Amino acid sequence: MGIGALSYFDKGKPELKIIGVVSALKSEASCLMEKQNFPLYQVVEIGERTSVCLSSIGSKAARGAALKLREHDINALVSFGVAAAVNNELIPGDLVLPEAVTMNGEILPVDLEWRNRLAGVMSKQLTVAGGILASCEEPLTSTEQKLALGEATGACAADMETAAIAKVAAEAGISFLAIRAIVDPIEFSPPEALMSAVYPDGSVDAVQLIKLVLSGSVSIRTLIHLGLGMHVARSALLEVVQRTGLTFASDYMPSYRNLQENQSQSINNE
Repeated sequence: MGIGALSYFDKGKPELKIIGVVSALKSEASCLMEKQNFPLYQVVEIGERTSVCLSSIGSKAARGAALKLREHDINALVSFGVAAAVNNELIPGDLVLPEAVTMNGEILPVDLEWRNRLAGVMSKQLTVAGGILASCEEPLTSTEQKLALGEATGACAADMETAAIAKVAAEAGISFLAIRAIVDPIEFSPPEALMSAVYPDGSVDAVQLIKLVLSGSVSIRTLIHLGLGMHVARSALLEVVQRTGLTFASDYMPSYRNLQENQSQSINNE
């Protein structure tokens, strides 16, 4: 890179991101800080430059959480959690770092420099996908629904919250990043009946769940499948945090091209 480039790094002041993270589920947020309590709709500071707001399931709740984080002077938003595969290439435990997010035909931007920097530090043993992440208003409960959404949008994965968070970031003109791990593949979906046993933060109503199992609405095999999917998805999210900390490799570093331009300007001025 050269001595001039190194001296430029010494002179430059890093442009640090103050990050607001939105997670819908406690099982997602706990990957960030395991023993931390995350009350719904409350901003919790988990690092020097990182705060989290647990939103609950759905786009409206996610937008509300993102707006609440904006009140705390953050200059970057992150959608952190799990997603469903909408093509046959992704399996549970794969990490999706989308290059764009789509909602109702609108394409919402991702900070690609940040996204690529994060992807570059992940383990080679972890499958990292890019492409498009789609929005869905309701849980996808069949293979047909997933395939239809994937074909209509060109997306590889989908969730209910990311697009709403990305929209807030776009409106505010701040950086946005989505970090999503696949929890269920194209050929398996949680049954619609199961949602009646799930609280807004993703925790389970044990009594209602037992009723669903006894009535045959939800099978033990399905629960095992869901549990395994969440386990490997959380493992991928945990690896992100272990490798990058709570700033998700966000620390700004000027590109080599910018360094060359600054060097040239400095030489010309001399």
